[in-house]
Amino acid sequence: MNEMTTTEPHVLIIEATFYPEIADELAAGAIATLNDAGVTYERIKVPGALEIPSVVRYAVKSMQLFCGNDRFDGFVALGCVIRGDTSHYDHVCDNAIGGLSRLATEYALAIGNGVLTVENRAQAMARASVAQGNKGGVAAQACIEMVQLKSRFGLLRK
Repeated sequence: MNEMTTTEPHVLIIEATFYPEIADELAAGAIATLNDAGVTYERIKVPGALEIPSVVRYAVKSMQLFCGNDRFDGFVALGCVIRGDTSHYDHVCDNAIGGLSRLATEYALAIGNGVLTVENRAQAMARASVAQGNKGGVAAQACIEMVQLKSRFGLLRK
């Protein structure tokens, strides 16, 4: 975990570990991007993509109740949903990604969405791999850019 300073943005990485090797690759890309940008972070692991929006909401609620060190300027959501033989895939995708979108708009949150929705493991690894798609890094960069926009509008907690 990086140390937080008053001038650096501080973000929360929420990592769904249902597919550990994919999660590890997404996290590696996100962490490298955040480190390169001088952004501090904390990491929380959750079982799957459905749990990611809940953790974002927990953090928002915590910030509302206890303004202080428990603050996050943005969030990086990392996970993977691979299509199976049932409609479960559609429900997980809709609720995980829709939940993040609702939270972002309702609470003016900077969220980098790195939740992959793919047909198979090969597609997931190609997108997650730091050497190929680096979607973890892309999600972290999106979060950084949204934090900068929040700052422009005077919406960051300091």
